[in-house]
Amino acid sequence: MTRIALFLALILQSAFAQADPLPAAARTEITALLGVLANSDCEFYRNGSWYAGPKAASHLQRKLDYLERKELVTSASSFIALGASKSSMSGETYQVRCPGQAAVPSADWLNLRLQQLRAVEGGKNP
Repeated sequence: MTRIALFLALILQSAFAQADPLPAAARTEITALLGVLANSDCEFYRNGSWYAGPKAASHLQRKLDYLERKELVTSASSFIALGASKSSMSGETYQVRCPGQAAVPSADWLNLRLQQLRAVEGGKNP
């Protein structure tokens, strides 16, 4: 009977074990993405209003914090898909509009910037 209880305890413990925290490389990429948005001249559309980059980055940081607490984000790509592409309240797609350019879905804009960041980082390694 003791072996069964120990076995069940181990199963329950593994079922409720916390996921690993966001990997450092993913955190670095997300921080860089939010910095690019905050320092851009682009505007971010959410729930019927356009916001300047710094306010948009602040909003997305709060969404990241929430997703991390729920252990739902594991990479920059998962953050974009789960937290930075549409409103969790209205379901409306976020947009990014830069000067002289048409608005695009935020997921497209952020994924392009992520590719650019990775290309720059990849070019730094010998």
